[in-house]
Amino acid sequence: MRGMEEFVSEEDALPDALPPAPGEAEHAALALANSAVALPGGHTADLLGTPARAEQWLMRRDLAPADTGMAETCATQLRSLREQIRSLLASRVAGHPALPAAVAAINDAMTRVPTASLLGWDEKTGPYRAAPHPTTAIVEHALAVIAADAADLLTSPDADRLAACASPPCNRFVLKHGRRQWCSTRCGDRARAARAYARRSHAPTE
Repeated sequence: MRGMEEFVSEEDALPDALPPAPGEAEHAALALANSAVALPGGHTADLLGTPARAEQWLMRRDLAPADTGMAETCATQLRSLREQIRSLLASRVAGHPALPAAVAAINDAMTRVPTASLLGWDEKTGPYRAAPHPTTAIVEHALAVIAADAADLLTSPDADRLAACASPPCNRFVLKHGRRQWCSTRCGDRARAARAYARRSHAPTE
């Protein structure tokens, strides 16, 4: 099946050797953008592939408490924001105009969180004030925090350090330090091995 061929589990695809990319610790938006990792062989490891994984991802970044009980719709919202942030980062790295829909998605996430308890009206007891559904509120708050971080990253001096990992097929973004443009030692080793192979392949034979 197509899904079985292209997607592998987080545990199988991401052994201990793949640390966070440079910049992820400082920017939740960068970590979210990198949460679907392209792997050799046409596979992708999606750290948000299920509601349980999406919840664990938020918990590790202190954006949700344990046992939030995330539904698939919430995980889908997180994955959707990821694609919009990836689009914005790719536009910034390439020096191209951003898609208006991606900018709108960031602004929508930042402004969707209510600042007060909302008004409700019960047929029997009348009007009342209450917070939104707890799980929904938690997820929307997390989305707002990540969206605000994306806006901060794109408008800060750090944006000049944004780059795509220079080791195909890796699709992660990094904040460059010096000349390094790889997201991990593994990708650096793979890039050096590919260059060495290319030199041998093109070397004249006697």
